[in-house]
Amino acid sequence: MHPKRLVWHIFPWYLIIIIVSLTIVTVYSTRAVKDFHFTTTSDDLEARAVLFEKTISGKIDAPYSVVDGLCKELGSATATRITVVLPDGGVIGDSDGNPGEMENHGDRPEFIRALAGMAGSSVRYSDTLRKRFMYVAVPVRVDGRIVGAVRASMPLTALDESLGGMYVKITISGLLVAIAAAVLSMLVARRISRPVEEIKRGVVHFANNDLSYRLPVHELEEIGELAKVINAMAGRLEDRIETVERQRNEQEAVFAGMVEGLIVVDENERVVRINPAVSSFLGVDISDAEGRTIQEVVRNPYLQKFVAKTLGSAITVEEDFTLRNGRGELYVQAHGAQLLNQDGSLRGGVIVLNNVTRLRKLENLRRDFVANVSHELRTPITSIKGFVETLLDGALRNSDDAAHFLDIIARQADRMDNIIEDLLLLSGIERGIEKREVRVEKGKIIDVIRDAVEVCEYKAEKKKIGIKIDCAADLEASVNEPLLEQAVINLLDNAIKYSDEKGSVEITASRHADKVAIEVRDEGCGIDEEDIPRLFERFYRVDMARSRKLGGTGLGLAIVKHIMQAHGGSVTVASTPGEGSAFTLHLPNNL
Repeated sequence: MHPKRLVWHIFPWYLIIIIVSLTIVTVYSTRAVKDFHFTTTSDDLEARAVLFEKTISGKIDAPYSVVDGLCKELGSATATRITVVLPDGGVIGDSDGNPGEMENHGDRPEFIRALAGMAGSSVRYSDTLRKRFMYVAVPVRVDGRIVGAVRASMPLTALDESLGGMYVKITISGLLVAIAAAVLSMLVARRISRPVEEIKRGVVHFANNDLSYRLPVHELEEIGELAKVINAMAGRLEDRIETVERQRNEQEAVFAGMVEGLIVVDENERVVRINPAVSSFLGVDISDAEGRTIQEVVRNPYLQKFVAKTLGSAITVEEDFTLRNGRGELYVQAHGAQLLNQDGSLRGGVIVLNNVTRLRKLENLRRDFVANVSHELRTPITSIKGFVETLLDGALRNSDDAAHFLDIIARQADRMDNIIEDLLLLSGIERGIEKREVRVEKGKIIDVIRDAVEVCEYKAEKKKIGIKIDCAADLEASVNEPLLEQAVINLLDNAIKYSDEKGSVEITASRHADKVAIEVRDEGCGIDEEDIPRLFERFYRVDMARSRKLGGTGLGLAIVKHIMQAHGGSVTVASTPGEGSAFTLHLPNNL
């Protein structure tokens, strides 16, 4: 059923009440007027009948013609029909008719009452005159004895016409009043419904999240108070919604910004929410995961079991396990807790996943580093210890052997010193990167290269290796000159070590669109492709025996990598076995 507007609920009832009221008033008034006119006419006829009775009572015994003539005379004078009857109902006089031709009137109700000694009246249609008449009869008394009855009557045509006109006027007046009342009812209904419609429009604004809208306060007390209450409610609701939205935005920001993975599941292990970190961990789409079971989202039995364990445990659970995604294995530390409703029933669970892969790798690197340092130091320490014991056992007395052993001890001590110096340098560079204490200044690249060549020139001359420099004198970059010089020295030292005698090493520096590149190229033995990814690891050697023989510590390229990281740059290598290698330092072009 189509709903109606409030005005059409109020107005019809107003109209019905008005119409019913006007109808009742009209019927009552018309009946009252009619009764008034009939009573007035009846009283008038009765008064005339009494007057006629006084006149006729003395002549009731006269001949009928005398009575009839008197009736016609008096009737003509008073415009009233006068009829006289005897106790037996016979008509002896009539002002409008011939008594001899008239039927017996003893059965007329008015005569029955008159002959019984009371005034009688009636209204009926006259067959003689063919009109509707009002009749009033009174008894005729002579010496206290009823000797007949006299009746006065008049036609009701004029009265009916008068009443008919009055009915028309009353009806027209009623219609006009009804129309005016209907208009007023409509105005009243509109006056009542208009503030309600304004409230409706306001509620529509509120429903459309326009809580800043305010209802007009109507002059009607009840409607005005209602509008005030609704406005106050809208204000409080607006404040609460703003607070909720702010808290939700903060929660969403925290939720999205968490590096920890967060999974919220319901009591049926269906995913309610996951954050971007989990999406990154597991390689799943957030929108596709929500609403599905954890078994559908993650194909990992450890995580699935952990979710079930969380939902089944009243205390916080912790566990470590491994996840796999497209980038390899992830080491995860998981924490899980139940979510409960207010009544204490299980609502779901929240699982926090900490990606500890980097920590695990760092732990592995630390263990490897300690093992490598221990291994690198063990060899010279063992050698020194062995030759010292040999000298103490008597070799000290043989000057030639003693000198040889002491020379070996000195070389091994130098090797230990080089390892320690490189470790201290590497540690210092890392500490400077972490604390951002590595300062760079505008400097000329040619000066750095020349200083590095000067340091390595003696080793190059021993192997008769020529060093070529190709660098513009005005080439500049923002660098830490001592660190950059150390990086070039390490690359140049390796190039000399692994080059054959009478070879050549070339150092080239040039500016590109977004960087300055320093390339150190040699014609040595080269590097196999499978070794290149691990070249910059600490203590990694392509040819361990040869490297140790040449006095390398295994930390040179690691130092180069960290120096370039301190500059915000990088180092790359290109090599072909048997043809040589090219190491390139890439510095940011941020002058």
